[in-house]
Amino acid sequence: MGFILASASPRRIELLRHAGMQPRVIPAAHEVSPEAEEPPRAYALRAASGKGWQVAERHPGDWVLAADTIVTLDEAILGKPRDRDHAAVMLSSLAGRWHQVITAVCLIHSGDGQELSTAVISSVMFRQSSPEDLRRYVDSGEPMDKAGAYAIQGAGSFLVREVRGSYTNIIGLPVEETLGLLRLAGIGAA
Repeated sequence: MGFILASASPRRIELLRHAGMQPRVIPAAHEVSPEAEEPPRAYALRAASGKGWQVAERHPGDWVLAADTIVTLDEAILGKPRDRDHAAVMLSSLAGRWHQVITAVCLIHSGDGQELSTAVISSVMFRQSSPEDLRRYVDSGEPMDKAGAYAIQGAGSFLVREVRGSYTNIIGLPVEETLGLLRLAGIGAA
């Protein structure tokens, strides 16, 4: 029985490897949009499950781990920015405010139809930043493929004043909870 990560995210791969795990990497191409009135946590779980099942159906003898991370502000989901101007608007809206980062994690074994899942919520408070600081950060390119337009583990760390909850969740994979799901499935460190 193998263990597959249905993501090409370098951050997720690195977090798993630091935890002693060596998954095969087979990225999912599954993308979904939130449904009308769908709560953010439910959306994240649905998106992670969809990614996992897409890969698991092609690998019925393996366990497949999938995750989806979203950023919410006042229950509104902030996706990845469309362009630099959109990134600057997102970052400005977060300045001086608390927002939530939700990562849903699903572990799927399609051979016997098992799915184990969890969703972890962390809160992040941004400091006030000048428009010039935000523009320099946007111009670095780092925000462009990130939910909420920032990477807490990268140059975007200067934006953050306080974190409540799992730091690794904000990076994109809540390690403690993910390892708990892997233990439930009988998957241990390599």
